[in-house]
Amino acid sequence: MKGDSVRQPIVSVLGHVDHGKTSFLDYIRGSTVVSREAGAITQHIGATEVPVEAIYKICGPLLKGGKLSIPGLLFIDTPGHHSFTTLRSRGGNLADMAILVIDINEGLKPQTIESINILKRAKTPFIVALNKIDLIYSWRAHRNESFLSTMGKQNEQVQQLLEEKIYNIVGKLYDIGFSADRYDRISNFQKNIALVPISAKTGEGIADIMMILVGLAQKFLEEKLWTDETGPGEGTVLEIKEEKGLGPTMDFILYKGSIRRGDTIVLEAKNQPRITKVKAILKPKPLDEIRDPREKFDSVEFVTAAAGVKIVAQNIEDVIAGGVLRVVRAEDDIQDVIDQVCTESKICVETCEGGIVVKADAIGSLEGLAFEAKAKNILISKAEVGDISRRDVVEASACTDPTRRIILGFNVKILPDAKEALIEHDIKIIQSDIVYRIIDEYEEWLAEKKKEMEAGSRKEIVYPGKAVILPDCIFRVSKPAIVGVRILAGRLRVGQHLIREDGKEVGKIKSIRDKKESLKEAIMGQEVAISIDGATAGRQIDVDTVLYVDIPGAHCKELTEMGTLSYDDKDVLDQVCKIKRKDDKFWGM
Repeated sequence: MKGDSVRQPIVSVLGHVDHGKTSFLDYIRGSTVVSREAGAITQHIGATEVPVEAIYKICGPLLKGGKLSIPGLLFIDTPGHHSFTTLRSRGGNLADMAILVIDINEGLKPQTIESINILKRAKTPFIVALNKIDLIYSWRAHRNESFLSTMGKQNEQVQQLLEEKIYNIVGKLYDIGFSADRYDRISNFQKNIALVPISAKTGEGIADIMMILVGLAQKFLEEKLWTDETGPGEGTVLEIKEEKGLGPTMDFILYKGSIRRGDTIVLEAKNQPRITKVKAILKPKPLDEIRDPREKFDSVEFVTAAAGVKIVAQNIEDVIAGGVLRVVRAEDDIQDVIDQVCTESKICVETCEGGIVVKADAIGSLEGLAFEAKAKNILISKAEVGDISRRDVVEASACTDPTRRIILGFNVKILPDAKEALIEHDIKIIQSDIVYRIIDEYEEWLAEKKKEMEAGSRKEIVYPGKAVILPDCIFRVSKPAIVGVRILAGRLRVGQHLIREDGKEVGKIKSIRDKKESLKEAIMGQEVAISIDGATAGRQIDVDTVLYVDIPGAHCKELTEMGTLSYDDKDVLDQVCKIKRKDDKFWGM
C-alpha cells in the first residue's frame, strides 16, 4: 500500500579498508555548517542525514534547477559494525542503495570483491566512488568542484593517466560480471554501473556522486520510498550496548512508519521474540550543543522513517544485532506481529549432518558467511548467531571426519568455557571479521589437514619392497635370523612380513640396522642388516635369496588407485601380483 509521504533513501557505504569510506562520510558531514539553520546535516544514531536543502547546496548547478522529490539521504554510518552484512530488513537488506568506495590508484582488493558479492546477492543497486583522484601524479586540486569541471582543468597527461586507471577498473569489474563506465558516458543506468571519480579530501566529484544518488533514487526507487508516517514502525537493530546512567540501550534504524515513547515493540532475540516497551527515544544533540558528555542525547516523543535513534527499553540484553524490530499499536495485533518476527528471523542457511560449525555476530553476517561457504562446497551442520561456546566445541569434535572438526567464527569471541573445552578436544577455530579471510584460511587448513592424513595413511599402507641377501652376510642363523641385504627397489619397514619369489612366507622383520644405527625403514640403494623372526638361514633363506614385502590384497588395490608409485615401486608391485596370482587369480583386484 502506498504511504502518505516519501522518506529518505537509506544509503550504505562499503569498500576495502583504507580506501576512504570514513573520509567520504566525514566530508559529507562537514560539507555544510553544523548549526540549527534549515539544511544543516544532522547526526543520527548510526546514521548521517543529509536533507534536501544540503543536497541543493552541495550539487549546485549540476541539478540544473531540477526539483527533488525526496526529502534527503540517510547514510548508514556504522564503523565497527559490518554495516551491510549485519543489516537486514524484511525486503532483504536495510540499504535501498549503496556506494562502493574504491581507491582509484589501487583498484579492486579482496574486500572490494567481497562487498560486490554482498551487493549482488542482496540485489542492491550501487554506484562506485573512485576515490583519491588527488593522489594521481601531477593532479591539480580544485576544492569542491564537480568532477567534469576539475577534469577539464588538468593537463593532457594527467587526463590520460586517469583514463588508464578507470579503464583498468572497468576491465576488472567486467571480469567479475559487471558492465561499468564513467557516469557521464552512461545512458542506461539499469544495465551499467556508474563510476564517479572523487576526492574525499578535496571534495572534487562529491557533487557528482550526490547528484547521481538522488537521480537514481528518484527514477528507480520512488515507489519503494513511500511510507505511512503514522503507521506502526519497522526497522533494524544495529547494536545493543550499555550507556552510563541508562542501562542497556539499542541503536536502531527505522525504515518504515513511526515509533513513539510508550509503544509496545517486538524484537528478534536469541531464543524467542522479545516483547517490551519503549521507555525513551534518544537522538544525538547537535554538535554545537554538546558540552557535558554525560548529556549527549536529546529525548524525543516520536520519530518517523527514515531515522537512526537510540531506544531505551527493558530486557533487551539478548536481542540480536541485525534483527528486526516491529511496533505494535493494537493489542489484538500482537500475536500477528510475533508470528511475523518469528518468520523474518528464520536463518536461511542450509544444514546437513557431517558438516562444520559456523558462528557469527548477526543473522545477516551468518547468512553471508554461509553463502560463501556453500559457493566453495563447504557443508554446514550448525549455523548460529552468538559467541563460540563449549557446546559448539563438543559438537564439532563429535564429527567422525577430521576435516570437519572445525568452527568458523565471523566477528565473534571464544567464551571461557569453550577455551577450556579446547584443551580436551582437538578442533580448529578460525576467526576473522572478513568473510573472504575465513574462507581462505579454511581452505589452507583443509589442504594441510588432507596432506597430514595422506602422510598418516601412507605409513599404514604396506608399500612394495624388494631386497636380496648379500654374500658373506649371514650373521645369525635363527631366532631371529640376521642377514645383510641390499634394497633393490621400494622400501622395507620394521614389522613387515617377507615372502620369497615362489610365494612362500619367510618371516617378519624385527629390526633394521645400518652399522650401529637402528632404523625404522630402509629404502632403495641402502645396504642394511635385518633380523627376521621365524626364518632359518639355510632353510627358508640363503645367500642371493630375493625377498619381497608381503603386501595385503586390499593395499595392492589402494596403491594402484593412488597413482603415486614410482616406476620402480610399480614394477615391484607387478612382480608381487604375479607371485600372488599363481594361487589366487583375483588377488589385489
